[in-house]
Amino acid sequence: MNDFDVPQTMSAVQLIGHGGFDQLQFSTQVPVPQPGPGEVLIKVGAAGINNTDINTRIGWYSKSVSGDTESGGAQGFGDDNVDDDGSWSGVPLTFPRIQGADVCGQVVAVGDGVSPTRVGERVLCATILARSTDDNPVACWTRGSECDGGFAQYCVSRAEEALKIDCDWTDVELASLPCAYSTAENMLHRAQLKSGERVLITGASGGVGSAAIQLAKRRGAHVIALTSAAKADLVREIGADQLLDRDADIVAALGANSVDMVVDLVAGDGWPSLLEVLRPGGRYAVAGAIAGPMVQLDVRTLYLKDLSLFGSTYQPPQVFADLVGYVERGEIKPVVSKSYPLKQIAQAQEDFLSKKYFGKLVLVP
Repeated sequence: MNDFDVPQTMSAVQLIGHGGFDQLQFSTQVPVPQPGPGEVLIKVGAAGINNTDINTRIGWYSKSVSGDTESGGAQGFGDDNVDDDGSWSGVPLTFPRIQGADVCGQVVAVGDGVSPTRVGERVLCATILARSTDDNPVACWTRGSECDGGFAQYCVSRAEEALKIDCDWTDVELASLPCAYSTAENMLHRAQLKSGERVLITGASGGVGSAAIQLAKRRGAHVIALTSAAKADLVREIGADQLLDRDADIVAALGANSVDMVVDLVAGDGWPSLLEVLRPGGRYAVAGAIAGPMVQLDVRTLYLKDLSLFGSTYQPPQVFADLVGYVERGEIKPVVSKSYPLKQIAQAQEDFLSKKYFGKLVLVP
């Protein structure tokens, strides 16, 4: 059942509470988890950095927080209320927690009920984990939030949520994919982006935004990317058809009623313009609010234009399985800027928050 020499302890970063970088503790003496029934043990090859890791650390998901991620990214918000509902699910987190929404690696052991032939497989792990109930069909966990994740040398996963993958991407490249690409793919899947449609993508130079560009182009859409001037050329290189500066007046630049779909990761003060540029019957999909979660909505715009708004967190298993297929068929490519040793997690997150880099930042255990 185990052809690998698995140690008793491992290096890992444990989140010991909500707050700043000081809540991230690197240790070389964390017990290696054991796979339970239906689970596999994975030797982590690499794990990407995502907004959700930082948002979870600082408790940004709490309803008591109204500011943007950057305002609390380094030190947290100093708000004890975030302990009550500072997770995706609104349920208090259990500490210590090993974060890390992105996991790629190799299966080194299996639990009861899992075929031992899976030992040795190279796998990519889903980030959003379906946990549907009779009264909540879209209930889900996030790896690294409601269960331990990839900021460690080893982690466990349900066997069906660790998908075998056969490709020539490096571990660092594969670790750029799970959270960002599945978030982007899920928005396009939920709102049913079609070939020939015009889609506006905000935050286009970030991990999810750059993934959305590639995935929208894969569907044959015309992609309009909202990004900074400094990263415009890089955004164009991965497939954007049209570029707008993130500070532009998008209604003046595009015209009212000019796009079929908006993929939004930013929200904030500029949000009302996103609905203005949607055509009647258009669709808005959102999976982030890095500029702030509080927006001003003129409900008349919503109902008089017959718009559809899609909140996007829960992912049907098909979404992640499709992504693995895209990689194996060479239909998408990784966008990685830099990798770091696991013990440099604070520096990696500080660099992530600076927004200086185009593409993903990745930790290597």
